[in-house]
Amino acid sequence: MLNEPVTHVKGIGEKAAEDLALLKIYTIADLLLYFPYRYDVYEIKPLSELIHDDKATIEGRVVHDPSLTFFGKRKSRLTFTVEVEGVAIKAVMFNRAFAKKQIQAGDTITLTGKWDAHRLQITVSNYKKGSADEQADVQPMYSVKGDVTNYKLKKYMQAALTEYGDAITEILPANLLVSYKLPSRSEAVKTMHFPADRIALKHARRRFTYEEFLVFQLKMQLLRKLKREATKGNAQHYDAEKVKAFISSFPFELTGAQQKSLHQIMADLKSPYRMNRLLQGDVGSGKTAVAAIGLYAAITAEKQGALMVPTEILAEQHFQSLTALFGQLAKIALLTGSVKGKKRKEMLQAVQNGEVDIVIGTHALIQDDVFFHDLGFVIVDEQHRFGVEQRRTLRDKGLNPDVLFMTATPIPRTLAITAFGDMDVSIIDEMPAGRKEVETLWAKENTFERILDFIAKRIAEGEQAYVISPLIEESDKLDIQNAVDLFHQLEAYYPEEINVGLMHGRLSAQEKDSVMKEFAANNIQVLVSTTVVEVGVNVPNATVMVIYDAERFGLSQLHQLRGRVGRGSKQSYCILIAEPKGEVGKERMRIMTETTNGFELSEQDLQLRGPGDFFGRKQSGVPEFKVADMIHDYRALETARNDAQEIVETNQLEENKEYRALKHYLEREFSFADKID
Repeated sequence: MLNEPVTHVKGIGEKAAEDLALLKIYTIADLLLYFPYRYDVYEIKPLSELIHDDKATIEGRVVHDPSLTFFGKRKSRLTFTVEVEGVAIKAVMFNRAFAKKQIQAGDTITLTGKWDAHRLQITVSNYKKGSADEQADVQPMYSVKGDVTNYKLKKYMQAALTEYGDAITEILPANLLVSYKLPSRSEAVKTMHFPADRIALKHARRRFTYEEFLVFQLKMQLLRKLKREATKGNAQHYDAEKVKAFISSFPFELTGAQQKSLHQIMADLKSPYRMNRLLQGDVGSGKTAVAAIGLYAAITAEKQGALMVPTEILAEQHFQSLTALFGQLAKIALLTGSVKGKKRKEMLQAVQNGEVDIVIGTHALIQDDVFFHDLGFVIVDEQHRFGVEQRRTLRDKGLNPDVLFMTATPIPRTLAITAFGDMDVSIIDEMPAGRKEVETLWAKENTFERILDFIAKRIAEGEQAYVISPLIEESDKLDIQNAVDLFHQLEAYYPEEINVGLMHGRLSAQEKDSVMKEFAANNIQVLVSTTVVEVGVNVPNATVMVIYDAERFGLSQLHQLRGRVGRGSKQSYCILIAEPKGEVGKERMRIMTETTNGFELSEQDLQLRGPGDFFGRKQSGVPEFKVADMIHDYRALETARNDAQEIVETNQLEENKEYRALKHYLEREFSFADKID
């Protein structure tokens, strides 16, 4: 019944239906679930509690008939005095000449508008004759387009609720409604559109927040279950004794967080289902060591491993570090775009024959001519840099290999639960012992020369520096010191023996790699760069990171950049040059100088920027909810996730009659079969 076109609602004709289609309202259900985006609360407070320049609602008696004056082109000002609590308040209304006939001396009137405490004046945006008790004190405001107005939409809602309100069926089981004291679905829909008061609205919102989160989390858990069940018979029988011996050969002890993540990864390898895990670890927390142990376990199970990274230089760095770590225990190959001709052919043959245990490479790993002998374990580093298709192609190179995604971008818990809800998540949130914290300083632009002199002193000690700039070339719109200018400025400032390099996004991959190799070899002492230097590059000799116009970056990005230094044994520094105008910018700089924990920063960043900006809207993978807010309602999100896990694990949707309506709703909303990759 609710899936009928909106034209079935009394008062909605073809023209109105066309207008509603602009709001993506096609059916009666679409209309009833088109909730207001905000509510204006008309709460009358005593004059003593009103705040200057804030929105306020007052109620009083009109002392005299309004006076009307005209000015400019068809502009008008209506003024009258209202007696409130025995005080004369001046009311001013602009461009409402018609109200002169409606408002008369002696009338009781309720006025809402901007309060001026100094003049005892209210600039009216809304007025109603009569006492506030005669009107709802919570007014819903809808997002509207074209010819659809709030007034029309409310009329349509009223008609739809009168005719079809009783057809709104409950989808949540009774036990959840009772546990969380939630109103029924039909009651909550009515309240969302026509709230009796703020308390009723709060409960209706609570109901839909939980419902939206639960439905989304159930979708994620079911998807996860389907993926698992599609890959039975995937257990890797690794040699535990050999793995223990490998770990004990490390020149350092694993941290508690590394050990916990490792146990989870090893359990996945052993299980009959394919691993689908995200390993999050702050910069320098030791993800690579954990990944290496996982790769070695796969080798002892007579499988091959693959490590895919976004850039050639990163692939080379992993190749060097893993070769040093494994020694004679594994045959490791490096496959990038630079490997060509006969050498490439021989390497591909060795991979196909099973002579190579681990292949490290860029997206060259997923080209059509790459075949593995028996690929069992795939690691994708900085996984958000690769598209879904690229990740899937690499997975298809083996018979459902276990897959571990790694990222050094600390993702806030709320986002990890939603964007990666169909994955298991491991977190390394502890730093190895003995690592020196990077000292972070916030400086003004007029101290730039002192900063350059500080860099020169560090270079004299044999160290190196990064100087980061937000843009490549001159921009008319933004007054930002750009990388090219900065490069020329530093070249002119420093003597010839200090080499300054330039790196930005417009260079080809080969040019970028060439610059980074020169920097890694200390042939370049100061590298001026845009944020392309952000991920994974390891130059232990670099001890200074200067970030120009730091207020232009998000906290997580600043933290990623800061992570490029402090990778050796020497004390490192991150200097933020910023003159933020707004409070948010100042707050960001303050947080950066006080916090070095990436996970704390990511949570703060989410609060300041919102989920869309955190990942970049286009590829965020973060769902848009109508009522729920992932940041402010994170407790409800956690609760819904736990409930969804339990419902799926105990098979309630199939076996419990109470959950039948929820099961049918999920089947209508989502088709899972086509989502399994």
